[in-house]
Amino acid sequence: MAMSLSRYALLAVALALGSLAVLWPPVVGALAREARWAVVAGAGLAVANTVAAHGLVRWSEGRAANAFVTAILGGMVTRMGVMLGAVLVAVLLLGLPQVPLVVSLLGYFTFFLVLELRLASRRPRPEPAR
Repeated sequence: MAMSLSRYALLAVALALGSLAVLWPPVVGALAREARWAVVAGAGLAVANTVAAHGLVRWSEGRAANAFVTAILGGMVTRMGVMLGAVLVAVLLLGLPQVPLVVSLLGYFTFFLVLELRLASRRPRPEPAR
């Protein structure tokens, strides 16, 4: 059985908060205030992105193949655009430092991508028709 969207969102938030709590004293806490906000913003954007991706996968389950491809590929393009817009807003309007924001976002993005792939590989596959 696939993980529900709410359980996945809770897992993603818990992993981000837990890792920030572990990294805060030795790494993040040593940064300037603006840089700390940038790290948190990057983690938050990555959480939102992975939850949206999981939601699209859950929505497309059991639908026709073209609905699945449209949801996944269209969702990917849309999420990329939204993420680019969010990064631009964070840097240009909010004045967050670029490097901590991007390092945090890419680090968490990669972590959540690995998590998504692990969860997808553990999902039971239907038996082929004979």
